Amino acid sequence: MLIESIQPLIPIVIVLVTTLLISLSGKKPNLREFWSLAGAVLTFISVAVMVPVIMHGGKIVYTLSTIAPGISLNFRVDALSLIFGIVSSFLWIFATSYNIGYMRSLDEHAQTRYYTCFAIAILGAQGVAFSGSLFSLYLFYEIITIFTYPLVAHHQDQDGYGGAKKYIVYLMGTSKGFLLPAVVLTWVFTGTLDFADNITGGIFPKDANGVWVSVTYVLFIAGFAKAAIMPLHNWLPSAMVAPTPVSALLHAVAVVKAGVFCISRVMLSTFGVELLQNLNLGLYTAYAVSFTILTASVIALTKDDLKARLAYSTVSQLSYVVLGIALLDVPGITGGIIHIVNHGFSKITLFFCAGAIYVATHKKKISDMAGIGYAMPFTMGAFAIGSLSMIGAPPVAGFVTKWYLLNGALEIHNIPILVVLMASTILNAGYFAPITIKAFFEGRKQGWTKADIKEAPITMVVPLVLASLISVALGLFPSFFTNLIGRLFS
Repeated sequence: MLIESIQPLIPIVIVLVTTLLISLSGKKPNLREFWSLAGAVLTFISVAVMVPVIMHGGKIVYTLSTIAPGISLNFRVDALSLIFGIVSSFLWIFATSYNIGYMRSLDEHAQTRYYTCFAIAILGAQGVAFSGSLFSLYLFYEIITIFTYPLVAHHQDQDGYGGAKKYIVYLMGTSKGFLLPAVVLTWVFTGTLDFADNITGGIFPKDANGVWVSVTYVLFIAGFAKAAIMPLHNWLPSAMVAPTPVSALLHAVAVVKAGVFCISRVMLSTFGVELLQNLNLGLYTAYAVSFTILTASVIALTKDDLKARLAYSTVSQLSYVVLGIALLDVPGITGGIIHIVNHGFSKITLFFCAGAIYVATHKKKISDMAGIGYAMPFTMGAFAIGSLSMIGAPPVAGFVTKWYLLNGALEIHNIPILVVLMASTILNAGYFAPITIKAFFEGRKQGWTKADIKEAPITMVVPLVLASLISVALGLFPSFFTNLIGRLFS
């Protein structure tokens, strides 16, 4: 059931208006932050009201403009787009509260520019989520890249400019060198850039040349470098020079999630499950991202800087999404898509914790964090929960991901993928468990009292605690998102 409605455009318009109000309120910090928070809440509500239609099997479409035959600036809401739209808009609320505490505590400069660019990045994420064609997707994908550049370079020092330069070179270079040619080739072969109505058939004709289809597919995978698949991942650790809320935006809310979402959308709605199976492209993709999952985890083991360890963890965890889609069966695709949600809440918790530790103690090295759990029990308690989710331990959200991925691998009888999933779980525990152990079991202070607690400001602690609790809730009650994903197969 297709419903023609302007609803997919409304979240984007709300974020656009919010951005204008933020930029006009530069001399009134309280008003500027109010607009940020109000915009985040209204954006989430405008996305949430579309849930009933999608849950009942419908799709919402809207065409804003037709540029040329087969090329439209159009929007579409289905289960996949709604999941990314919900996650990015809901986490924006948490990020805004956290931003207020972080930016004020450290008396950061250029806060109006910061909040403006942050909001436009969310606009890009909403646009990517609700794109109805490759043309719309490409447009909003580039908006995210352009307006997150000033956030990565925020400190305006040598490290900031260096990290931002690598960020823009990687993301712009791959989008112009690989993604744009892939979009053009798709239009040449199919005559349209609109996404298919289902995930089975794709838009390529059945007699399309397999070699050229495969070339186009590889160009797409390489072009979406925001997914940080090795060897196109180096921009992500380098971008850790940005303020911690920006790292959370990059890792949990908008940027890398846009990368894996775009790959998922192209695999399912441009190529389709049948074509990928016929050309065996799913299995090759699964093996390629398995290398990223294991290698990034091994590198994470070697990092003493907390944000660097979290960054390589993200590189590894993102590939779980692509791995699940590449299995091309129901449990695998379910596990891949639900990891967009589960990783979002768990990883934002971990980055919020890293920022809170820095604000309260100015510590960045894990080796300096012995006993920090007694000074920051709420922060490190939340960190422990987020870590368990990343490892895949029940009852936290990450367990649901790995349950579906393991079932997906079992369904196609693929032992190597099973081994990768089990080995990566051990590696996840290897680089996350020592942090919690050091925080709570080393350097314990004798005669500890409540007066020893020195947490970050409450506007930072509340979001990270709530995000960690939601990770638990998602682990115990995953049915809302699994039912939503199930609409893709009906």
